[in-house]
Amino acid sequence: MGVSVVRIRVLVVDDHRIFAESLAAALAAEPDVDVAAAGSGPAALRCLERAAAEGRGYDVMLIDAELGILAATRGRRTPVPAPRSGEDGPVDGISLVAAVRAGRPSVRTVVLAERDDPARAALALQAGASGWVAKDCSLQRLLTVVRGVLRDETHLPPALLTGVLRELTAARKHRTESEQLVESLTPREREVLRCMVAGLGRKAVAERLFLSPHTVRTHMQNVLGKLGVHSTLAAVALARRAGVGPVDLEPVLLGSVSP
Repeated sequence: MGVSVVRIRVLVVDDHRIFAESLAAALAAEPDVDVAAAGSGPAALRCLERAAAEGRGYDVMLIDAELGILAATRGRRTPVPAPRSGEDGPVDGISLVAAVRAGRPSVRTVVLAERDDPARAALALQAGASGWVAKDCSLQRLLTVVRGVLRDETHLPPALLTGVLRELTAARKHRTESEQLVESLTPREREVLRCMVAGLGRKAVAERLFLSPHTVRTHMQNVLGKLGVHSTLAAVALARRAGVGPVDLEPVLLGSVSP
């Protein structure tokens, strides 16, 4: 009797068709690896959904760090066509990592990069990636990373460690500064800020909080002033860095249908 092999299901996501097909073929030669390829973020998400519905979800995604960037800017000759503007889903690699982390947290993501970039590597880790690997690394190195992330290991090239730690420390500092600014708000101003994060306009905020539009306008101006920003978009970005989430809209929706 033969011994059953636990197979690792891998999805390669890269808009450079030749690279994606070559890597997929190399991985498929391994006895314990099943592999498929997708040419865009939306296509990758569709692959994940289809595989999950069939009960054979992917274990690891290998995602191009520059996914979605025009091939002409990268010296490529045979790109996969870019996603149509109306196509749903993330286009760039970091956004795809975040989308997978949110929707399929059991799937590990590893970013494949043409060059070392501490800033983007830090962003990838913050988005939920388990690794950052050079595209020109050996197949054995890549397989080591794939198997490692399935054991909840995080893999980075040694040359990137110092830069990534510096970027993550700076990001934490910015988050701390943002948190301190948010803490300077009154409870009512924080409530208004959460409404702003939810995308509510002045009138909707007024209706939700049972305030006059003039009072809401004053609160919003105070929020911008205390946060040191000049627009709602900037205030929302700062709030998100500080971990401020949107106000729950469910009660308002339920209330709107009550007699």
